[in-house]
Amino acid sequence: MRLSAPRMFLVLAVMLLALLGFFANREYRFVERISFNWQLLWQDEDVPAIGLNDYKVVIEGKVIEGLVDDVSALSYDPDRKSLFTVTNQNAEMVELSLDGRILRRIPLTGFGDAEAIEYISPGIYVISDERKQRLIKVHIDDDTTFLDAADAEQLTLGIGAGSNNGYEGLAYDTKGQRLFVAKERRPTQIIEVRGFPNMNTGTPSVIEVSSDAKRDAGLFLRDISSLQFDERSGHLLALSDESRQIVELDTKGRAVANVSLSKGSMGLRKNVPQAEGLAMDDDGTLYVTSEPNLFYVFKKQ
Repeated sequence: MRLSAPRMFLVLAVMLLALLGFFANREYRFVERISFNWQLLWQDEDVPAIGLNDYKVVIEGKVIEGLVDDVSALSYDPDRKSLFTVTNQNAEMVELSLDGRILRRIPLTGFGDAEAIEYISPGIYVISDERKQRLIKVHIDDDTTFLDAADAEQLTLGIGAGSNNGYEGLAYDTKGQRLFVAKERRPTQIIEVRGFPNMNTGTPSVIEVSSDAKRDAGLFLRDISSLQFDERSGHLLALSDESRQIVELDTKGRAVANVSLSKGSMGLRKNVPQAEGLAMDDDGTLYVTSEPNLFYVFKKQ
């Protein structure tokens, strides 16, 4: 049957709207956000959660003095009682006090686009190279003055290699010896790696890489810029710059809570402009860094 011109136009318009809706949802995750809100509405009040809504800002938007380059990611060192971040322009590993002061700076050579850092054990960290999809194990002590990637143990996963939507977040489960790796977007993904870094150098390392497609498909976040694993609850926190959210995932990968990083939430007077790093200390205090060089602290009230 031959369609008339008006009907043909209507069919094409419907097809175009459907196509636009598909791409808009892939970018902005409308369906996933509605599903998440519906799930929270019917969630039992006694579901174990960290309690993100109880946090209030105590240090807001403090400029990290002496640091002009973009800060990417954040990790808490329980041995040194300090924080570590990396910069991705003039690449450095930077140690910060818990109130956002620079304690030391370690130049990085050969780390490419350093985007994430994670404490593993005393003196041991993993740094990610976003573009080359590399995870690089490094060791530092009080005498370390520089780090060269050529001297370090490395693992390349190669998922979406070459893009600028690579590994933006790392988190480590000390008891389970699992390294969580967040792929920023297209698609947003949380990858689980076992066997790297190899904590027993006397035996060969067996690498296991896995992901949870159902969990990742349900995330409404437009991107993931950082991760934090809470050893007490076994829950994972995912930070999103573009969605301006922190989302809590339980042990089964289900989203059980979220909090906004927008003005008015958690006592914030202004939006967190570009959240890139998230860390939690032994007391449950949350630390956030935002590009270019802003520092935030949130405590439970």
